[in-house]
Amino acid sequence: MIGRAAIAIAILLGASLVSSRAIRADEAQVPREPLATLPSTIDGWQGRSAPLADDVLAQLGVDDYVNRTYVKGSAPIGLYIGYYASQRQGDTIHSPQNCLPGAGWHPVSSRIRELSAGGRTLRVNEYVIEKGTSRQVALYWYQGRGRVIANEYANKALLMLDAATLHRTNGGLVRVLAPVTVSTEETTKDAATFATALFPFLDRYLP
Repeated sequence: MIGRAAIAIAILLGASLVSSRAIRADEAQVPREPLATLPSTIDGWQGRSAPLADDVLAQLGVDDYVNRTYVKGSAPIGLYIGYYASQRQGDTIHSPQNCLPGAGWHPVSSRIRELSAGGRTLRVNEYVIEKGTSRQVALYWYQGRGRVIANEYANKALLMLDAATLHRTNGGLVRVLAPVTVSTEETTKDAATFATALFPFLDRYLP
C-alpha cells in the first residue's frame, strides 16, 4: 500500500526528474496485442461489442479500447478497457469518479475490494452508483507497466516515476459495470467473479 507521504515524495521526485530533462524525448515501445482480440467468451460470459461514438473517443483520447457487454444467464456485465500508448502529450486516463457523475450517476457507497486472480491479490475500486431508480455496481482499476493500482493519485505518481526510470507512460483503465437487477450483493458478487476471470488475460493487452 502506498501512503500519502510516499505519493507526495514520488510526485516531487518525478517532477524533479522531468524538469532536469532526465526523461528521454522518445517513448519506449512495448509489444502488446490489440484489445479487439480479447476473448469474446470469458468463463461462460458471452461478449458483444458496443463501439463508442467518434466524439466520445476523441474526448477519451485512447489509442486502443474495447467496450463490450458480457452476458451469462440473465446477468449482464459491461466491460470497458481504454489503453494509452503514451500519456506525455495530455491524453491521460479519465477517472470513472469524474465520468460517471458527469453521466448522471451518483455514488451510494465506495470501498477498496480485494480480489484473488491469476495468483495475485488485487486491490480494486468498488462503487455502487445510482441514477433515479437504477443502480449499478462499478469495479475499476488502473493497469500497466507491470502494476495494478486502485488509487488514482498513486497511479499518477508512479506514472511520473516510470516515465523517468523506464521511459514509459503507457497504461490503461479497466472498468467492470453491472446493473443491479436482483440485489446489490448479488450483482457485486457477479461483477467480482467476472473481474477475477478477466484478469489473467490482461497482461498481453496492458503490458
